[in-house]
Amino acid sequence: MALIVHPNVAKLVPYSPGKPLEELERELGIRDAVKLASNENPLGPSPKALAALRHPLKTVHRYPDGAAYQLTRVLADRWKVEPSQVIVGSGSDEVISLLVKAFLAPGDEAVMADHTFVMYKLYVTGSHGVPVEVPLSNWRHDLPAMAKAVTDRTRLLFVCNPNNPTGTMVTAEEVQALMASLPDQVIVVFDEAYYEYVRDPRYPDTLEFVRQRRPVVVLRTFSKIYGLAGLRIGYGISTPEIVDYLHRVRSPFNTSVVAQQAALAALEDEEHVVTSRGINEAEMELMTEALQEIGVSPLPSQANFLYFDTLRDGRQVFDALLREGVIVRHIIGSRIRVTIGQPEENQRFLQALRRVFHRLPVQTSRDERL
Repeated sequence: MALIVHPNVAKLVPYSPGKPLEELERELGIRDAVKLASNENPLGPSPKALAALRHPLKTVHRYPDGAAYQLTRVLADRWKVEPSQVIVGSGSDEVISLLVKAFLAPGDEAVMADHTFVMYKLYVTGSHGVPVEVPLSNWRHDLPAMAKAVTDRTRLLFVCNPNNPTGTMVTAEEVQALMASLPDQVIVVFDEAYYEYVRDPRYPDTLEFVRQRRPVVVLRTFSKIYGLAGLRIGYGISTPEIVDYLHRVRSPFNTSVVAQQAALAALEDEEHVVTSRGINEAEMELMTEALQEIGVSPLPSQANFLYFDTLRDGRQVFDALLREGVIVRHIIGSRIRVTIGQPEENQRFLQALRRVFHRLPVQTSRDERL
């Protein structure tokens, strides 16, 4: 039987997540592999979050609170907004999909960087919208160029800050200029999955635009510093009107009772967040210095990962590291992204990278797309 598939869907390439440890060990017969591919917190969840997982297991035969009533109110209180301005999703990327469903008709446009979180383009294309990709400038979002790319068909504009996969950020001054230049029909989506890792004081307070009732959505997640990636829970904060439309296209019971309870407990453990941030900052500094000694220059990062040019065939570097028992992410061309792990994981990666670099020749001609 010949399937009839929309051309936009037929041309999509499924999202490829970081290779699971179990899969690598099974395929190559490797034991004690290290995964530094998906920007997870190497410390894992807060002990309070782990303890909170026990109680809801007794009620898993019941559907969860579809509105995430308690978590919504805790988040609203934390960020000084109304509960009607918060929506909880199965990861913050579910909120991205809801935005696309609610606000993009076929042929409508969404502006985004051309080297950013790949799910923006996948969701927009899969919903028969038009992704308008704007090149980065010096590895950062070119906000003036993105503003110029807006047309009367633009409905969404995505700013991943800090950006994934580069780790770079845009400043409060740059964001203010962007917001002043956009028409009211454009909803600006600030994806701040790595917000808790940011150290630069110039980072924008985008929630202030929400409090001003501007057409802005701020996305946050429990998958990164809170260590709950396996439970899939995140949230968005926006105007009551925008959130209302998102609820209209949200699936019922979209977040589990286990995820909701773990998220509530994680929010209570600020010590775990501070510890995670401190280890990330210290290890990133050491990792950066070590990579520079090896001969590569990672981009300055405000997240929990480093992005760098291997000066070699990036796919070959990735595959060779797999055989060394180290999982990273090959992004494009000669570039890879590596998560900051615990000290022993980072040393394992660096030792493996030295061996791989010794075996693989430097490329004199590389595919530089940015």
